[in-house]
Amino acid sequence: MKVTLRQRQKGKKISLYLDYYKNGKREYEYLGLYLIPEPETGKLTQAQKDENKKILSLAESIRSKRHLEIQNGMYGFNDQEKLKGFFIIYMETLAEKRLESKGNYDNWDSTIKHLRKFCPKDISFGQLDSKFVADFKEYLTKTAKTPSNKNLSDNSAHSYFNKFRAALKQAFKDGIIRSNPAEQVESLPQGDTEREFLTLEELQSILKYECEIPILKTAFIFSCLTGLRWSDINKLVWSEIQHSNDYGWYIRFRQKKTKGAETLPISDQARDLLKEIGEPEERVFKGLKYSAWHNLKLQQWVMKAGISKTITFHCARHTYATLQLTLGTDIFTVSKLLGHKDIRTTQVYAKIIDEKKMEAANRIKLDF
Repeated sequence: MKVTLRQRQKGKKISLYLDYYKNGKREYEYLGLYLIPEPETGKLTQAQKDENKKILSLAESIRSKRHLEIQNGMYGFNDQEKLKGFFIIYMETLAEKRLESKGNYDNWDSTIKHLRKFCPKDISFGQLDSKFVADFKEYLTKTAKTPSNKNLSDNSAHSYFNKFRAALKQAFKDGIIRSNPAEQVESLPQGDTEREFLTLEELQSILKYECEIPILKTAFIFSCLTGLRWSDINKLVWSEIQHSNDYGWYIRFRQKKTKGAETLPISDQARDLLKEIGEPEERVFKGLKYSAWHNLKLQQWVMKAGISKTITFHCARHTYATLQLTLGTDIFTVSKLLGHKDIRTTQVYAKIIDEKKMEAANRIKLDF
């Protein structure tokens, strides 16, 4: 019975894994060990070559041990060798799997940058413990700085620590560590988030103005009418927009962020906004892109209507949620429409509505 060490390119790293047969079935075991590939231009530095040699030697020792285990009829694959792999390199590989979702990848990338500042020499899986987790948590809240040399906001620290915890959880699932040290450390609380949105009057106002990028205007208004995230609008295809005599127009899709399967009713007005139907697998919003340039054009379009708020594409989803609640839709229904798994996420919008009610109540003032 042979155990073979193989390599597979994964983004900017080369993943090492074992290929073997177990009970007549082909199995693969990823070691959580990674090589640095030779760059397209230039060569690896001597330090990088030495690092690759060390990693290959470690992987080969694991392969040899696996071979002996199989020969002896032993199939327990948790051992001390895996614990010698490096955690931050492993986390970089996890981040690369999220490249399609720019916002999510950027958060992972920022977390890794802070982790490297906190622990420049990386840390092996075997060295991970609750103290390291607690120390990194304290670093994020008291020491870590933004590019403009300011302390991290509560929400940024919360987000980065959650990504760090997610990587530890995945390492435990992958069988690299035997216990998750993050379970012994409390998560960071999330701060109050300012969720900017448009009122019904403001939304009505921007309809009268042209946007330099027409598909951006259509997609933004569609999001205001449906609550869909940019990531789901961007990948929306015509086959996902369906109609029935009983339920009218609806969208059947899988959320890119949560992976949850959703059936979202949409209004006739939202459907009419899209005009003629295309081929089943054709993108509904062809040419829609996300960039700083597109964000600028979105802001300039909104400013044409005399609106000084800082508006991003995600504000369309906030607009949908706040308008639904303002117009009387109950919070449970709004939560379902937004695809939230936890109603506490939706309650943030209810808090906004309460604040607006208080503002409205204080507008009537009499001179006594």
